[in-house]
Amino acid sequence: MLGINGLELVVLAIIAVVVLGPERLPEYAAQLARLVKGLRRMATGAREQLREEVGPELDEVDWRKLDPRQYDPRRIIKEALLDDIEDVFKPVSQGAPKPVAAAAPAAAPTRTAGVSVGIGPRLEAGRAAPYDLEAT
Repeated sequence: MLGINGLELVVLAIIAVVVLGPERLPEYAAQLARLVKGLRRMATGAREQLREEVGPELDEVDWRKLDPRQYDPRRIIKEALLDDIEDVFKPVSQGAPKPVAAAAPAAAPTRTAGVSVGIGPRLEAGRAAPYDLEAT
C-alpha cells in the first residue's frame, strides 16, 4: 500500500483531522469514497474488456506462477544448474554399458599445449609444497 504501514496511516489520519477540521472532513471523506468507487469501476471495466479481447485463454493462465514475488534468483539458478547436472549423469539408453573403474596410473606424463610434462611424485603428509619466488 504505497509503503505506508499502519502507524503512518494513523498519523496521516490525525493530521487530516487537524488540518481539515470537523466541518470539512465529511465532504472530503465522501469525495475519497467516490474516487475509490470510480477506480474500482474502471479496474473492473478494464478486466472485462481484456477478457473479451483475449478470450478464454485468459482464464487458463496461472497468475500465481507469473507473480514476480515468487521469483527467487538463487532458486532459479540452482534449478537450472541441477537440471544440467542431471542431464549429464543420465544414461543415454537403458542398454548403455556401465562405466568401468580404471586402475590408477603411475606418474604418467600429461600434455599441455603440445609440451610433454611429467608429473612428479606426491608430497608426503605435512611437507610444504615447493614455492617459486619468481613465478608470482
